[in-house]
Amino acid sequence: MTDNNITENKAKAQVFGNIATALASAQAKMGKALKSANNPHFKSKYADLASVTEACMPALNEAGIAVIQPTGEDETGRYVETMLIHGPSGEVLKCRVPLIVQKNDMQGYGSAVTYARRYGLMSMSGVAPEDDDGNAAAKSPPRQQAHKEPVAGAVAEATAMLFGADDLDDLKRIWTNVPKDVQASQAVINAKDARKAEISLLSKVAAADEGEQQ
Repeated sequence: MTDNNITENKAKAQVFGNIATALASAQAKMGKALKSANNPHFKSKYADLASVTEACMPALNEAGIAVIQPTGEDETGRYVETMLIHGPSGEVLKCRVPLIVQKNDMQGYGSAVTYARRYGLMSMSGVAPEDDDGNAAAKSPPRQQAHKEPVAGAVAEATAMLFGADDLDDLKRIWTNVPKDVQASQAVINAKDARKAEISLLSKVAAADEGEQQ
């Protein structure tokens, strides 16, 4: 590693040092998000937004971290941006989850926003859903009947699941479980690549922070 890389990593560690410490403290107190809602598409239960919020928000707030999730739009489309703001230092961590609206009405938009908020919050807080049984992680979602194009709901669900990956191994597992026709969707491919890049960046920052502390 060159001196320039070392200097750059140290600078990143300093930028996120306070919020990283506060987030680590909060994560030690978080529980798992209970799978209490039914997903008719994948015929399974999942942790809804209320369960995810209940699992992480008290610990985040106790550590001085506020959460906001505004919507926005840029050249790539609409999105929900999840922001963790550390009050004492003003440091911010954030990520974006794209909005894939199945129906062009307020109900469809609201559903997409809820999906994006749920997976953005899971991704940023590190909260994991509680498995219904020991084999839940190994089961693939049921495949849909052959379609020329995957239904929008399947694309939205796969995209949200990919953005909720905790690490590269989890991302690989989720991708393997996505049906082949859904994998072919460019939106799903973009979500996988974006989350992979984000996880890699966060790993480098964390490694640099550990090196600084040693």
